[in-house]
This record gives sequence, structure tokens and C-alpha cells, in this order.
Amino acid sequence: MQARLLLEDGTLFTGKAFGSEGESTGEVVFNTGITGYQEVISDPSYCGQIVTMTYPLIGNYGITRDDFEFIRPFIHGLVVRQHEEIPSNWRAQYTLDSLMKEYGIIGISEVDTRMLTRIIRQHGTMKGILTTSNKSVEELKEQLNAMTIMRDQVDRVSTKRRYHLPGNGETVVLVDFGSKDGIARDLSKRGFDVVVVPYDTTADQIRRIHPDGIILSNGPGDPKDVPQAIEMIRSLLGEYPIFGICLGHQLFALACGADTEKMKFGHRGGNHPVKDLVTGCCYITSQNHGYTVVQDSLKGTDLEVTHVNNNDKTVEGLKHKKHPAFSVQYHPEAAPGPFDSGYLFDEFQTMIREFKQSLPNIPQQAKMLAAAQKTAEAKGELKHAQK
Repeated sequence: MQARLLLEDGTLFTGKAFGSEGESTGEVVFNTGITGYQEVISDPSYCGQIVTMTYPLIGNYGITRDDFEFIRPFIHGLVVRQHEEIPSNWRAQYTLDSLMKEYGIIGISEVDTRMLTRIIRQHGTMKGILTTSNKSVEELKEQLNAMTIMRDQVDRVSTKRRYHLPGNGETVVLVDFGSKDGIARDLSKRGFDVVVVPYDTTADQIRRIHPDGIILSNGPGDPKDVPQAIEMIRSLLGEYPIFGICLGHQLFALACGADTEKMKFGHRGGNHPVKDLVTGCCYITSQNHGYTVVQDSLKGTDLEVTHVNNNDKTVEGLKHKKHPAFSVQYHPEAAPGPFDSGYLFDEFQTMIREFKQSLPNIPQQAKMLAAAQKTAEAKGELKHAQK
């Protein structure tokens, strides 16, 4: 069956369909990973996007349930040069084609992905429509012109309820903006007692969990579309150690008074070089983001840059000058990608322990009494305001 991909600049690609049949619109982006197509497809940060894989052969090692980064994929389409229908891998449980059929994802192969990538690099990411229908190009253009970029991706991918991943170490709240399972795995490896909460959880709700630290996860879209999370972070800053990853990094920057902006074509792949400004070391990192922190906006804030991208010098890491809080734009849990940056989870654990040692040792009963008094005062102020 034939499939077509039409870009908003009028460029039309015709190829062979695989996966589901139908029609899908989204932002067309590219990923430079050589391996890891399953983790890319199941990364919720790709919600609403049609992903182009620059590596030419996709599907050759099939799909394995254990390698999923989320319970289901949210991509709006997959573009490849060559789709391998028969995988060769002893771990494979089913094919890429069957996975995409199961979740209604359209794929197109036999496309010149080099040409498509060059168009995106030159003109930036753009809207696209992927279809297996027989509609005319004019009809597809009308649909594409009427399309609006999604703004509610985080709400779509975040957990709807709180859940617990037991551990015997420090209690950490993982705020799920579209968190990859790799983050929870790395936390569990270090013994953390992890409580995963929805993206719109309030500061007071987090306080009632009595965490030792807070992780702000990765996620899709524009960080400015999640204003409630910015307010939550601002409220908790200084009360608990905070570690932001990818979207969490951008939200942390916004909460501290900095600004973010959309990149031309973003960073998506497992081979991005990042320099640690403290040690001078260069790490190869896994990345997936289309927005970045504006470096000039950091002036006048309490944030300092700790890492920069060696390719384009964009901000890759931040640290708060006064409070125990830091963030990185890349993925220390990788999946897929190199494991160079796993040490950041160890640094977060050390930060938590040092912060706890610096706190006065107040008996638990006194803490509960103070919390009850604070709640009573808040209720009294509310009743007074209502009168």
C-alpha cells in the first residue's frame, strides 16, 4: 500500500506504507540514533510528532516488551528509509509493524530520509500530514493548513493517579510530565522510595508526602504550556532538593525567572556532546527536546550554567546558587544512548543526604503539630476572606 507525507512547505514524499492505515498530522522531527528505535517510539516526549529516523534500517531487531520506555507510544507517525519486516533478534517478541498496527500508528518507508532531514535542518521543524488515503494533494494541503500544534501533550501523557515504587532509601517524589521508565529504574537501582505523581500535583500535596527530594521528569511540548508546574516548583524551591531532567530542566529555569524559546529543529538522538564547565569533561548524551533555556535570560537570576552543548553552545545544565537544586537538558538515564551521565543520580542522592544533615533535628510530633497549626491558620484566613 502506498503512503504519502506532505510538509507544510508543499514538499511531498511518496513511499510504502507499514503499520496502521489512515491519516495523521503532527510536527515532523528527526532523530539521529543508530539504535533504539523502540525506546524512541515509546518515549512520551514525542507525543504529537511524526518522527523521522535518520539511520536507514529500522525494524531489524523487532520489539521487546522489556525495552519499552512507556506503557504505550504517543508518536503520530514514523518515517524510515528501509523497514525490515522480519527481525533477527532472539529477544524479539513481535515486529515493529505489529506494534504500530496495535496502537494505530502510520509508518512510511522507502523515503529519502536524508533529503527530509536536510529540509528540516534548513527550514526548521514543520507541520506534516501522513496518509494512506487517495485524497488529492490539495485536500491534504487544506487539512494541513487547518491543523494547529498540540498544546496539551503533558496532560495526555502524565499519569492520572499517584502510585508508589517501594524502596528502602530516601523518599523521592517523581513529578510525571511524561516520564520515561528509565528514570524510575535508575532511582530504584539506588534504593530510592519513589512516589510518582501527576504533573498538576500542587506544592501542598507534595509536602504532605514528606519527601526527601523531588525529581522533575522529561516530557513533551512547550514548558510554558504547564504554568501550574512552574508555580509548584517556585513554591517548593529551597524546601527540598530538586533535580530537573529535560522538560523538568526548562520548568526549573522558568520557575527561577529565566526564559525558554523554541529551537529551529531541536536535539534528538543519542550522540550529543555536552561539556561540564566545572570539570572540563565532555559527555556523550541522549537528548530529545525542541525548546531550550535562553542563556541571556539567566542574568539577574540565581542560576548558573554548569553544562553547555559542544555543537551549538546551548544551555545543557543549571545549578541554583542558594538552594539545593540543579537540572540538565539531556537524559542521564539514556535509554537509548550512552550511560556517561548516570552519575547525576548519585549527585542528587548525595545532595539529599547533605541537605538532611544540615536541617535541625525536630521531633516528628513537633512537625505534625506545626503542620496542623499552619492548616488551621489557612482555613481561618479563608473563612475571613469569604466574609
